Amino acid sequence: MKISELNELQKPELETKLHDNLDALQNLRFQKALQELSNPQQIRYLHREIAQIKTVLHEFELGIRNDLAEGK
Repeated sequence: MKISELNELQKPELETKLHDNLDALQNLRFQKALQELSNPQQIRYLHREIAQIKTVLHEFELGIRNDLAEGK
């Protein structure tokens, strides 16, 4: 998911996306342990997306994201 797409999402949608990504990451780790993982780069991409989502959620907590949404 691109940063511009993350910027358009609201806090509840971001929390849902974060939960889904954490579940997907756990499934990929199981596949890796069983050596059934077809694309190991998926883990890296999921780590990056989880970090981006957590950053946006933290901006909501700090009030930075609310100020940006009002300024649009």
